[in-house]
Amino acid sequence: ASTARLYEDIGMFTCDEDIGADATDLFNYLTGYSNKREYRKLLVAPVNLRRRMRELIQKHIDLASAGRPAHLIFKMNSLVDTEMIDLLYEASRAGVRVDLLVRGICCLRPGVKDLSENITVTSIVGRYLEHSRIYYFWSPLGEEVYLGSADLMPRNLDHRVEVVFPVERPEHIRYLRDRVLETYLRDNRRARRMMPDGTYQRLYPQNGEPIIDAQEILMHP
Repeated sequence: ASTARLYEDIGMFTCDEDIGADATDLFNYLTGYSNKREYRKLLVAPVNLRRRMRELIQKHIDLASAGRPAHLIFKMNSLVDTEMIDLLYEASRAGVRVDLLVRGICCLRPGVKDLSENITVTSIVGRYLEHSRIYYFWSPLGEEVYLGSADLMPRNLDHRVEVVFPVERPEHIRYLRDRVLETYLRDNRRARRMMPDGTYQRLYPQNGEPIIDAQEILMHP
């Protein structure tokens, strides 16, 4: 209860049998009763999370390279992992639109010519500590959304047990895309936009735009 007064986060109740079976396998893995290496739906570090994230980003790089539109929106606490950063740079160069919501440390530099011109990085620090991780992938082939505990950092991908899970119901995907992620991307009250040199500029309403405070809006659904 004390943490809930300070942090924002997102979870999901589910009766999905595959996720339930994966959760059982995961707890057996944690307690030493299993060395499970494959999961039905869960992305688990240090087992398959890095590989699946690599595959998902690469899929959208390939689509953009073939002339198809693609869009990634990632929300996390920190972005440090060099492989993931290099993949996002490759995605930008291929024409993928990449919007990153990174509250804390971000080692990627957006808006650099011939490297990251299609990438934005926004940090939001408000009343609540941003704690949710959302990984959203869009292409003409469909949408994929994942929630979980992992940032794109070596310690999260390789050295700790972390779980990322898919959101599959269309109404939940719409809510996360339109209500949550788009609201954060439109924030002009608490948001700071990273510049190509790594500095941040505070965002303000422009030309009579309404004030958009993402946390305040999401507190009152």
